[in-house]
Amino acid sequence: MSVFDDIMQGLNEALEYEKEGKLKGVRRCIVKISPIPHYKGSEVKNIRVSKSLSQSTLASVLGVSKKTVEAWESGKNTPEGPAQRMLDIIKNESKFLDRYIGTAACSSKNVKEKKSNRLYHQ
Repeated sequence: MSVFDDIMQGLNEALEYEKEGKLKGVRRCIVKISPIPHYKGSEVKNIRVSKSLSQSTLASVLGVSKKTVEAWESGKNTPEGPAQRMLDIIKNESKFLDRYIGTAACSSKNVKEKKSNRLYHQ
């Protein structure tokens, strides 16, 4: 079967499913996605502090600059969609940060190790 035939078969199956609501071998799942939270300045800082993160470390995890985190915390700017969702995950999923923050030893003078064995930029 050619790529064209595969695509046409898939499209025809999609049309059949749309018309009849059933298709042999197709499972339908309804997924509920929670609304995006709306964290503001002091809440962003509370999340960061509660996880013992520096502004630099939080910025690295979120893929934004330290200046962006500073602006959020001061109330100059507000995090948008994806950043709000990520802040919610950081706040509520205790093991999430373990995936992104290592525990390796470091001899750099601008890094210190805190009680939780995570590395934090000063």
